[in-house]
Amino acid sequence: MRRGGSLARQALLVRVGRRSGDSTGRAATATRAEVIYTGTDLAPYAAGRGRKVATSGTPLSHGPVAMAQPVVVEPEATSLLPGEHTMRRRASFALVNACTLASLGLGLLAIFLAMNGEPRIAAACLVACVAFDGLDGALARRLGVSSPFGAQMDSLADMCSFGLAAPVVVYASLAGSVPTAAAGVACVLVAGCAAIRLARFNVSPKDGKFFSGVPTTLVAAVLALTVLIGLPLPGIAVVGGVAVLAFAMVSSFPYAKLARLVKLPPWMWLLPVVGALIDARLTFVLVVAAYLVSGPIMWLAKRV
Repeated sequence: MRRGGSLARQALLVRVGRRSGDSTGRAATATRAEVIYTGTDLAPYAAGRGRKVATSGTPLSHGPVAMAQPVVVEPEATSLLPGEHTMRRRASFALVNACTLASLGLGLLAIFLAMNGEPRIAAACLVACVAFDGLDGALARRLGVSSPFGAQMDSLADMCSFGLAAPVVVYASLAGSVPTAAAGVACVLVAGCAAIRLARFNVSPKDGKFFSGVPTTLVAAVLALTVLIGLPLPGIAVVGGVAVLAFAMVSSFPYAKLARLVKLPPWMWLLPVVGALIDARLTFVLVVAAYLVSGPIMWLAKRV
């Protein structure tokens, strides 16, 4: 009679486990009965919870059928620096990330200065942010310590320095010259489009020749220089230019990278140099406008 009762309970519990449609519920409830009576491995179910389950060879005597005892194996810690962990590589890795943190700190300093009514000094801090942003990437490639961690750090620092600090500095510089609502909308566009641009860049395949949309760093540099040199333009024209730059970041137009620009004929580099000697502000506006227009022109050329 005892044996018959045990077999009946075994059949009932196993049937309940098979009727459970939810795989998570099975791992949590009914499959325990299956493990107890049939020795079913829990590894496929525990894998969905982020843990590995191995089975030791030690049987447990629950019922007439022995089972393998599950053993939880915790995942291994991921190293932030891929490759060999020598003292030189660790120092190089720290140096690169120090440049990224310097860019982040200068972005915060620019926000504080803009809030205290010093937009031009804040714009100079943004120019330094651009320099450090280019330096950390160049050092990472030169020293061979590029890593996914560094890429994420760089993206977060860019969002703070270029997606938040730059529009705050522009907003402070426009105070009193344009309606507050117009300046606020334009600056919110810069922040939102910068976030979209950075997120899209992180998940998109990289093109060695062209950017898809204007880089966030370049937009921040243009905005910072606009405030720093004090363009003699009406406030509403500056607001319109800020909005155009924001939408240019999230456009799909191809824009040449610096490596392609340096290969231009020498006479094309001579023109802005001569123009800067005549009228630096006007030359700056023309160079920025030419770069913005180059994207749609190359896009149309590919379509034809």
